[in-house]
Amino acid sequence: MAGCGDVSMKDLAIVGAGPAGMAAAVAASGAGLSVVLIDSAQRLGGQYFRHPPEGFHARRPGALHHGFARFTRLSDALGPGSGVEVRLAHRVWAVEKVAGEAGDGAVAVHCLVGARDERRETVLARRLLVATGAHDRSLPFPGWDLPGVFTAGGAQALLKGDLVVAGRTVVVAGTGPFLLPVAAGLAAAGARVAGVFEANGRFGLAPAVLAHPGKLAEAAGYGYRLARHGVPYIGGHAVIAAHGQGELTHVTVARLDRHWDPGPGRTIECDALAVGYGFVPQIELATQLGCATRAARDGTPVVAVDDGMRTSVPGVYAAGEPTGVGGAELAEVEGWIAGRAAAADLGGTVRPAPGLPRKRARLSAFGRALQDAYPVRDGWKGWLRDDTPVCRCEEVPYARIKEARVLGAVDARSLKLLARPGMGWCQGRVCGYAVSCLAGEDQQAPRRPIAQPVRLGDLAGDPPGEDPR
Repeated sequence: MAGCGDVSMKDLAIVGAGPAGMAAAVAASGAGLSVVLIDSAQRLGGQYFRHPPEGFHARRPGALHHGFARFTRLSDALGPGSGVEVRLAHRVWAVEKVAGEAGDGAVAVHCLVGARDERRETVLARRLLVATGAHDRSLPFPGWDLPGVFTAGGAQALLKGDLVVAGRTVVVAGTGPFLLPVAAGLAAAGARVAGVFEANGRFGLAPAVLAHPGKLAEAAGYGYRLARHGVPYIGGHAVIAAHGQGELTHVTVARLDRHWDPGPGRTIECDALAVGYGFVPQIELATQLGCATRAARDGTPVVAVDDGMRTSVPGVYAAGEPTGVGGAELAEVEGWIAGRAAAADLGGTVRPAPGLPRKRARLSAFGRALQDAYPVRDGWKGWLRDDTPVCRCEEVPYARIKEARVLGAVDARSLKLLARPGMGWCQGRVCGYAVSCLAGEDQQAPRRPIAQPVRLGDLAGDPPGEDPR
């Protein structure tokens, strides 16, 4: 692939400036490596430590965040003189192995920089760390395409990053503990949260939480904040439909059995719905390089790594959610481990830190317990109607998916070829999980040579500023 821009060789390139990437950059630079930290956002912190621009809430900069002091420490350590070059607003669309100084070959990281008039830029490094985080897992249901319906992460991002409340009256629904901070944050910001509806049981994670005092305190804090604002937290219920003419006006909430088959529904008036069913790790860059994957506890493909966060491809590491969804604290620990491992592999002097592997093992166990406690059951398929959009980019309704199955589609790929789900702008990031489930197959690791939307001229390697025609 062609590229341009700065081609000076770094020791370590890190893609993703969330907890894992920031920790790895501090660890590696502290051991003497030249490090470049790359992220598509305008500010450090990733999705977890998303925050408004400087000056928006100078009085309480961490008011909307749990553990914001950790971000402050990492951010300060990445300041001037740290030896880390931070490149924000850089969208990485491809990575590839190239002949380099290192015996096993360097890595080229191809970026697009800017807004409307993007320019190409290539970063070369002897080692690469993929710390790209995860995105919301979406399930289709009638009305999920209405204005006013957000993913839980989207509602949280609006609040943290722009100080915008999703609506006046908000329903929060889905599964997993992430629903709690979303609801608590919205209520604290002035929204009326009509309820938190957990599709699984409310206390499925209780044994694991009791074994982790920090997690217990965190859960108790969210419970207190919800109770203070009079927000009901109801288990075994889900939003199975959203309603409105041109905008959301109300939702249907139903009790679910253990398979998630719904009973009679009731209506709740609201102008916003924040719904989330866990997270999907972003592993496209790792699979571009041929890194081996494994199935996580819930069947999601994640990058396989060793105790040093090394992947199956020499010189490539992964940390945080790409190795398995487990939360910001685990991601940060894995970042420290990966940064230290990269430094050691390049001949740097790294002091022993036996506490890190132990902490990673403990937090990883909690992550596995989380996936066990909040599975996605097959009953959600029964919520769909023939006109329910499954792929919003290509406007593919459920009826067309069923028709493709009748015509002989037996997996997600054949469904895609016959009915076009996953062929739009998001390239299946939103609908991919649902399409695989409707096809009756296990989740497959993405095999995309392009990780972000890119212009044909950039793909062809035309010189910047010249018309590719």
